[in-house]
Amino acid sequence: MSDILTPSDEAELADAVAHAASARMPLEVRGGGTRSTLGRPVQAEKTLSTAALSGISIYEPGALTLVVKAGTPMAEVEEALAAEGQMLAFEPPDHRALLGTEGTPTIGGAVAVAASGPRRIQKGACRDFMLGVRFVDGQGQVVKNGGRVMKNVTGFDLVKPMAGQYGTLGVLTEIAFKVLPSPKASATLRFDGFSESDAVRLMSDALGSPFDVAGAAHLPDDKTTLVRLEGLEGSVAYRTDELMKHLARHGTPLIDTDPESVDETWTQIRDVQPFAGSEGAVWRISVKPSDGPEIEAGLRSRIDVQGVIYDWGGGLVWLRVPEANDAGATLIRSETAARGGHATLMRASAATRAAVDVFQPEPAPLARNSEGLRSKFDPHGILNPGRMG
Repeated sequence: MSDILTPSDEAELADAVAHAASARMPLEVRGGGTRSTLGRPVQAEKTLSTAALSGISIYEPGALTLVVKAGTPMAEVEEALAAEGQMLAFEPPDHRALLGTEGTPTIGGAVAVAASGPRRIQKGACRDFMLGVRFVDGQGQVVKNGGRVMKNVTGFDLVKPMAGQYGTLGVLTEIAFKVLPSPKASATLRFDGFSESDAVRLMSDALGSPFDVAGAAHLPDDKTTLVRLEGLEGSVAYRTDELMKHLARHGTPLIDTDPESVDETWTQIRDVQPFAGSEGAVWRISVKPSDGPEIEAGLRSRIDVQGVIYDWGGGLVWLRVPEANDAGATLIRSETAARGGHATLMRASAATRAAVDVFQPEPAPLARNSEGLRSKFDPHGILNPGRMG
């Protein structure tokens, strides 16, 4: 029997999981393989691939609804939506450049790790656009929750917990999404020469304005601060002018309204491309925007900070440090926890990911709840065992 199980449909997948559960056989759940190095290494006897569970089940552009199988390539989903002038508003990142992986990004993989891009600060996260899910639990049972309209969940909501569960609660087979119209125009305001603290103040000022900012990021190495606007052409032109007036005290920005150039800029931010091909461990820190520069400053005095990127107006900090010892885990978690944030180790060797907590350690009550939830959905612990610690 092959080490890779590739069921052709949901029924076969359920049978495969049920067989593994009866045999107490650990499975590594995998979609396109592009995020297989996220989380702790999984010690499994077989790999369960969802690649064959591919295709768009239902797409109703007029209802802004998409139902798609979990193994569907992201490119296929985006192409279908683009043909109707629509998009996945949470702007899911492609992690291949950052992680140095190959393969084909799938929609199920994006949901499993709750991948959300720069537009999250305006539109919301991956979980906010999920209307329904189908998945196979750790006993081989098919579970369905939610549907194809908003506010349709009765009883316990299983839709949102499936975003960011890294395949430890169940194997996604199908997801229903709310989609949105794609912007007709976009613009990037570029401010140069800003320190981290000044950049956060600028981004907070922009995000606090009434001009519907769709992205705010800062690249400390270049001292460049970026603000994005999207929408109808006339609206973007008007809001760009008004936002420039609103931000006048910060200086005069360069304006980029070329669609391809704007898209390229924000794809680089979305995919953390400045860290692609570099050495070192990469951390993803979520914190109050005003605390980001303080955390960075506190770390620079004690560790070799090799690169920093601020996204989500400063609320998301990407940090690149040497992988020596614990890859900075003790110091980073200390600085972050002191300010109520949390840190995830996104890139490191298998040895480092096995030795340190990849995810932020949970408080005891929350950890008990998490373990209780996993024990209900995967009582034998066969789905991605150990991936989340």
